[in-house]
Amino acid sequence: MAPPIRGPVRTVLRNILSVGGLTLVSRVLGFLRDVLTAALLGAGPVADAFFVAFRLPNHFRALFAEGAFNSAFVPLFSAKLVQDGQAAAKRFAEEVMSLLLAVQLLFLAGILAIMPQFMTVFAPGFSDEPEKFRLAVLFTSITFPYLLFISLESLLAGVLNSMGRFGAAAAAPILLNLCLIAAMVLAAPLMPTVGHALSWGVFAAGLAQFLYLYWEASRAGMGLRLALPRLTPDVKRFLTVLGPAALGSGLTQINLFVDTLIASLLPTGAVSYLYYADRLNQLPLGVIGIAVGTVLLPEMARRIKGGDEPGAVESQNRAVELSLVLTLPAAAAFLVAGLPIVSVLFQHGAFGPTDAAQSAATLQAYALGLPAFVVIRSLVNGFYARHDTATPVRVALAATAVNVALKLALMGPLAQVGLAVATSVAAWVNAGLLAWLLTRRGLFKADARLLRNLPRMAIAALAMGGTLWLVQTQLSPWLTAHGLFERLGGLVLLGLAGLLVYAVLAVALGLLRRSDLGRFRRRRKSV
Repeated sequence: MAPPIRGPVRTVLRNILSVGGLTLVSRVLGFLRDVLTAALLGAGPVADAFFVAFRLPNHFRALFAEGAFNSAFVPLFSAKLVQDGQAAAKRFAEEVMSLLLAVQLLFLAGILAIMPQFMTVFAPGFSDEPEKFRLAVLFTSITFPYLLFISLESLLAGVLNSMGRFGAAAAAPILLNLCLIAAMVLAAPLMPTVGHALSWGVFAAGLAQFLYLYWEASRAGMGLRLALPRLTPDVKRFLTVLGPAALGSGLTQINLFVDTLIASLLPTGAVSYLYYADRLNQLPLGVIGIAVGTVLLPEMARRIKGGDEPGAVESQNRAVELSLVLTLPAAAAFLVAGLPIVSVLFQHGAFGPTDAAQSAATLQAYALGLPAFVVIRSLVNGFYARHDTATPVRVALAATAVNVALKLALMGPLAQVGLAVATSVAAWVNAGLLAWLLTRRGLFKADARLLRNLPRMAIAALAMGGTLWLVQTQLSPWLTAHGLFERLGGLVLLGLAGLLVYAVLAVALGLLRRSDLGRFRRRRKSV
């Protein structure tokens, strides 16, 4: 039986909290991983080689896994679940998984066969440094199979999410961070460099995540079996929807590939600065943006299929509202206190003051676009839930043109900071066009509550930013102390001061309602 359709606000908010909470655990472990990485690996040639090796399979991950794949698979699987029941939905998932595995194996074999040429295209600047290039080829050859495992895991996550079981998929990334921490602590002493250990840690993490999700799917009655790939009518429909979505994700990945390509042409360290800044930026994006998108897509797809258009629009309004309420304080913190955040968390061992300053400036540039990054996750689902994957492609094409043009213009004067600025500007272009098209087509309308709260959010965020600026000055002796505990204590006090001001204003201005908080405390769904 398909999961019942419940009240939109209760369902969306409770599930977002569930997914966001588990994602937060993963991100905290991710910070521990990054602190270790910064201390042991720093921002030198080995670090640049590993970060490229880690980024490349993750670029393709957005195409084969949670990006294009989920935007096509989840609405169709949800509709099949509602209309035809669990057995038919399971057959459809098995058909898609067999095709996905065949394509992935062929793609993986092809990339591994031409890895040196592949690296010359995607990190051409490394060719001038033979040792860095050699390490990048080796590390990427080890990490690239991660794409195969994570693509299969993404399909299983889509199945579980469509059935209302969000917890397992949200918890799976915890295994990635645990594997990488274990690789640095246990395996690194046995290997030539920390980069070697981390690369094998990525491989192990992909396998562990896939096995965990398969076990959870089997417990839910969805233990998928492989069969010979066939182009059934359902698979053809999936491929028809996937085509535009894959093109859209491909355009998004062009932005990221251009980042990697241009950063490889910049002085040593640029790739690493982008990585560390993006890791911090990914905390709110992952905890909020991904959680909202994960919950909202199957929720809207079920409501639209059930004829509940008003409920779908209300779900989207609350998702956009919640995204902004939770993201704006993070953006304010990164903009005002980027340097103390980066220096306290990462400035240890091989990661020096110059590395911290460069990473902090890059983080501030990313923070300019953080609200847009998060809201895009909600807006794009307004199209995907209606099986329209073509419109987001046209929007992504316009944003990509803006992004690439700005990167080329800013890479000279601003180095890697210019790449981050271009990414942020393009995100606002993307979000603005998506909102405009949804509204123009009558698929979304900002309700009175959202419009009333937008200026209130801005007031609360500005007040928090001012508080952080004032308190940061007073805590400067702590934040710049030699002792780690003093610096951590100063950062904690700084964060608490800012969050206290934002929380008080959020409650006073009605951004956080007692009724909503009460829903958060109610019994969660089985996860």
